[in-house]
Amino acid sequence: MEIYPIARFHSPFSTKFGIPKQSGLVQELEGKIVFEPDYRHEEALRGIDEFDFLWLIWEFSGNTHGAASLMVRPPLLGGNTKMGVFATRSPFRPNPLGLSSVKIKEVEWDTPVGPVIHVCGGDLMDGTPIYDIKPYIAYSDCHMGARSGFVDTNPIRRLRVVIPDDIARRFDGRERETLIKILELDPRPHYQNDAQKVYGMPFKDYDIHFTVSTNGVLTVTDLG
Repeated sequence: MEIYPIARFHSPFSTKFGIPKQSGLVQELEGKIVFEPDYRHEEALRGIDEFDFLWLIWEFSGNTHGAASLMVRPPLLGGNTKMGVFATRSPFRPNPLGLSSVKIKEVEWDTPVGPVIHVCGGDLMDGTPIYDIKPYIAYSDCHMGARSGFVDTNPIRRLRVVIPDDIARRFDGRERETLIKILELDPRPHYQNDAQKVYGMPFKDYDIHFTVSTNGVLTVTDLG
């Protein structure tokens, strides 16, 4: 079977560094789905605006190498514990396919590139190829009380974020709120914990430079 992209995702992230590790963690994070020429038809989207959420099936196109092992080290476990690749959502998989649930913000029907779907809560890099889109259906896709393995016993930890006023003023209110929630999730690789190191994360037209103290405070130092 050969599959081809039907669309591309557009987001504030030009690289995978800093992208939330799961969809829905930052609902304020906006992106848009722009279809490839063969699929820029209203007929293909008829009825889609009657749904609140979509499933996106996409490619981990930012990976420079494929799966080297059937065991991976989930960041949620500190990067020290191995789990089976099929018991995780690791991007390093035999077939590098991702699955994300995103909320529809708006369908823009008439644009120079055909219909465009604006969504919130994505975890995709700018330019990511999308191979399929399916509507989220509550009665079959939501399983109340379901177990989530090691995720249940390892809650996501958030940092306290400090952005100096002169930097914060460079963003409007929604952009600032989105940036703070992204940084709270700790964009650093799980194996790095150097309080003296200055990290850089692309976001929109900026390179956000920051440090993280040993007591869990992330401070934005400047914009590149």
